[in-house]
Amino acid sequence: MKKKFEYFEVTADAGYWAYGSTIEEAFENAALAMFELMTDTAKVQPKKEKRIELEAEDEISLLHDWLDELLFLKDTEFLFFSKFKVNIQKNRVYRLEGKAIGDTINPSIHEIRDEVKAVTYHLMDVQEEKGQYKVRVIVDL
Repeated sequence: MKKKFEYFEVTADAGYWAYGSTIEEAFENAALAMFELMTDTAKVQPKKEKRIELEAEDEISLLHDWLDELLFLKDTEFLFFSKFKVNIQKNRVYRLEGKAIGDTINPSIHEIRDEVKAVTYHLMDVQEEKGQYKVRVIVDL
């Protein structure tokens, strides 16, 4: 099985590359990597589902907005997510329809790791090479 994501060193923040055979899979793995910074996602049960619809002018803005919306849901509805499904269409703008599946944060069940404060545009990138996608993300801790 190929890796879904890997972290890299960034001063005072966390950075990672997420991979996929499609842009959708790369976005899903980027979300998983972000939540893995915050908790052990293997312990997050699929009890609640949130649907997300976004539009953006480009892939980088779409990636940023996707992760930012997930972080917003975590902070306002106290949810950790562990499963993600994304569909991306491009017409005149990029359109994302996605869902995030998880559960209410419970410190007696969910390990609390780093707190992700914000998704940044710093060095954010979406690349496609030979039918494989990788995205680079840096988040503020």
